[in-house]
Amino acid sequence: VLSENGCYSRRRRSRRVRFGVVSMKNSDDKGDSDNESKSGDAVENVVIIGSGPAGYTAAIYAARANMKPLLFEGVSAGIPGGQLMTTSEVENFPGFAAGITGPELMAQMRAQAKRWGAQIVTDDVTHVDLSEGPPFTLRAAEQDDEIQSYSVIVATGASAKRLGIETEESFWSRGVSACAICDGTAPIFRDRVLAVVGGGDSGCEEAVYLTKYASHVHLLVRSDKLRASKALQDRVLAHPAVSVHFSVSVVEFKGDSGVRVPSRQRRRVRSNISSMSSSESESEDAAADDEQQQFSNAAKSNASPLAAVRLVNSKTGTFEEIACSGVFYAIGHTPNTSLFRDSPLELDDAGYVKVKQGTVETSVRGVFAAGDVQDRDWRQAVTAAGTGCMAALSAERFLSENGYGVEYHQQNVLGEGDEKARESSGSGDGGGVEDEAPRVSDTKENFDAEKTSHRGSFALRKLYHESHRPIVVKYISKSCGPCRQLGPILSAVVREYDGKIHYVEIDIEEDADIAESAGVSGTPTVQVFLNKGMIESKSGVLMKSKLRTMMNTAVSRANKEALETADV
Repeated sequence: VLSENGCYSRRRRSRRVRFGVVSMKNSDDKGDSDNESKSGDAVENVVIIGSGPAGYTAAIYAARANMKPLLFEGVSAGIPGGQLMTTSEVENFPGFAAGITGPELMAQMRAQAKRWGAQIVTDDVTHVDLSEGPPFTLRAAEQDDEIQSYSVIVATGASAKRLGIETEESFWSRGVSACAICDGTAPIFRDRVLAVVGGGDSGCEEAVYLTKYASHVHLLVRSDKLRASKALQDRVLAHPAVSVHFSVSVVEFKGDSGVRVPSRQRRRVRSNISSMSSSESESEDAAADDEQQQFSNAAKSNASPLAAVRLVNSKTGTFEEIACSGVFYAIGHTPNTSLFRDSPLELDDAGYVKVKQGTVETSVRGVFAAGDVQDRDWRQAVTAAGTGCMAALSAERFLSENGYGVEYHQQNVLGEGDEKARESSGSGDGGGVEDEAPRVSDTKENFDAEKTSHRGSFALRKLYHESHRPIVVKYISKSCGPCRQLGPILSAVVREYDGKIHYVEIDIEEDADIAESAGVSGTPTVQVFLNKGMIESKSGVLMKSKLRTMMNTAVSRANKEALETADV
């Protein structure tokens, strides 16, 4: 059972059937030594490291086989849910005649795995000992105890590659990104000229996707032809808002260190964010406008905005510059196998996990690999799902043949829960975990300053000017897959600080001026403000420990400033 703080607990009574031998036991009873670790803790049947179509499919099959899999989604190496969380449209996954977005597909897979009893934890596995076992020993970043498991499925996927050029780091997440679907909706890219690097399916998909927001998109292709599917090639080449440049490589990103937000635009943004209700005095309104300038200045990063990209033509050797406000990478991926470099698990020269021909079996007995972490050739969502299925069935066979593990029979999976499961699968809330943020924006009529959670620009303006609590602002967009993952994680932490902070959700498409004034260049972004000053700003999916650190810092500062004010 997953408790509210994400820890794993085995406190409920369940009917347990040993693979091959039936037994009825209380799962808290320590008498069954065959299914306990050396420390006395119960041993998992299977631990799945990673998510995405491979990890979630493995979890679905393992859960339906009554193995009660424990899945760690991972955070640091990429986005929970894998590469599909950054894919705008998936048109070739069977069963979706009209297509489906990557985040929606992953939300449905995740919900399906949970429906069948999979235990899903948004956490990183930080250590795996495969030198002895089974059982194998694992450690996770936010779990107090070691985990032992009779089998392991590696589904860690791959991470987006970077170009590695000198000026890249200066502009990373400040004009340069590897996720068009996450960051392309940011106001700083709206109605601007953008560029995509890559000539495969992902590059073409992102170029077309960005035309929804950009004034024009340049597709920069290193070779002399596109590698995408014919359908995508036709779509890109025929699109009036996309220009394709062949045989070019990016050599430099250029910006203007003196540029922030044009003064005319800044005035417009400040007035939209800080304007008070009509019933308030003009002096208060003017003061609020001055305060919002502090908000805007505090939220701005010190990095210069991207102004242009410098290219070299590989055939002619000539250089050219293209003016653009954002560059998005779609240049391939590197397998996430750093966790296994010093382990008995064999990797090939490129870092992919080696598997036996026609199987998902690795060099370590009881360890299986699925998805892009072991696939150098196909790297498709459907093939990843297929190998996830193979890994779960292989793990089930391994447990059965060797007399390992415990079978967990489930109750109330079918019948009355079907409709609820179907509803939650499409909700996009991170798999049935409640998101604390309100679904409806606050207004003058329903705003309550005593509440912890709020939504929209009205609430942010009021709290920014009037509250002495820390204000935690989460910026999201509807198309952002990682936002769905962060929502329930952040909400769980917010509940721990009820009455001590304010939590405001801002949709950067609904409140674009707010996001632009705050310097938001991608989603999800979390910013913390206190007394009209920004304390911290972080982007991406964050683990609970990091979020707690941010909030503890803010609450401590708020308490200290309150005491100092009282002394005065």
